[in-house]
Amino acid sequence: MRNICFLILLFIVSSCSKEVYMFSSFHEPADEGLRFLYSYDGYKWNDLDHVFLKPVIGDQKIIRDPSVAKGPDGTYHLVWTTGWKGTKGFGYASSKDLIHWTNEKSIDVMAKEPETVNVWAPELFYDDEEKQFIIIWASAIPFRFPKGQEDENNNHRMYYTTTKDFKTFSETRLFLDPGFSVIDCVILKQAKGKYVLVLKDNTRPNRNIKVAFSNTPLGPYTNISEPFTDKLTEGPAVVKPGKEWLIYYDSYGTKKYGAAKTYDFKTFEDASKEITVPEGHKHGTIFKVPKKVLEALKREAG
Repeated sequence: MRNICFLILLFIVSSCSKEVYMFSSFHEPADEGLRFLYSYDGYKWNDLDHVFLKPVIGDQKIIRDPSVAKGPDGTYHLVWTTGWKGTKGFGYASSKDLIHWTNEKSIDVMAKEPETVNVWAPELFYDDEEKQFIIIWASAIPFRFPKGQEDENNNHRMYYTTTKDFKTFSETRLFLDPGFSVIDCVILKQAKGKYVLVLKDNTRPNRNIKVAFSNTPLGPYTNISEPFTDKLTEGPAVVKPGKEWLIYYDSYGTKKYGAAKTYDFKTFEDASKEITVPEGHKHGTIFKVPKKVLEALKREAG
């Protein structure tokens, strides 16, 4: 009875809301382009089954790991991985409606590091206190850090740049060196002065997801937790549909999507049986849009 009441309440709240959740997405082998899922409650996701932006830049012409964040002026900004290796930057485009996009361009954030192997999974975060966007990503620079268990071409650390207009960018700096290979990070704001970083420990045999903490969005992040997912998990995306936080992740070892639920980022419970994620969906980010934006996307998708 309690579960039924909860579902009814969730339905009422979602029906009254003027916003819906969007989940940026791509399908392997990533050469088709940007896709979206949508949800009214943050748990059950539907696929629009349409490509809204086709990749035209980069040698490999792919869109992987699409991250979307909305600016204070209502513009949606998109960044993505443009190649597995041999890239010094990430892709960028913007839109007012998620349908019509500006010309794609590459932001070559690692141009001053000629030995850079890759630029993976750029993630956007809007810092509402400093009024700027923070973009973080993973790169491997051989022999830059202690090797540990990883091959030099897979020994990643996180880097960042900031921008207010996506025309000028701050100098690229090291964002996170936890002492091991790390990728797929997401910045969250719990409250003023309380930030959480969701990260993938990319070392063998771990390859699982953890969290760390800071009082500023740029860190330093400390007190890295024990993993709260199984091995072979990556691509976290986070949503807060109620008092709880849901951390979605790609369980690529089992070829399924999973989720962990937490209220405090100290204790986690498996919420995988509570979610529905369409088959084929891969690493993206979750954000909100007005319902009218979703309706326009549905019409565009036919």
